[in-house]
Amino acid sequence: MTEIRAHSFAQEWITGWNSHDLDAIMSHYAPEVVLISPIAARLLGDSSGRVVGKEALLDYFTRGLQAYPNLAFTLLEVMWGVSSIVLHYVNQNDTKCGEFMEVTPDGKVVRVVAHYSS
Repeated sequence: MTEIRAHSFAQEWITGWNSHDLDAIMSHYAPEVVLISPIAARLLGDSSGRVVGKEALLDYFTRGLQAYPNLAFTLLEVMWGVSSIVLHYVNQNDTKCGEFMEVTPDGKVVRVVAHYSS
């Protein structure tokens, strides 16, 4: 992950979410992706908050867009590492959000850990 690639990824990711384009959103994830999120725990009724695999992730994201039809993100900051990226953004409710994402060498996300402020 380079700084330039991280910023490009972040813009594509935000644009996909803000357009509610599931194909664009899903294009960032590897088939074996694992996501851990307190929102997933609540929406899916599973206290672990774990979503495993791209098919399950698509189902979760579909449910999320249905539950939050006015969902929109504003990117605040992009942090990049050797094989990871952290996106810091606010959502439509002005809630601060941070997502740590591990990525493969070809730039697909294999692990996401999401965090939210109160």
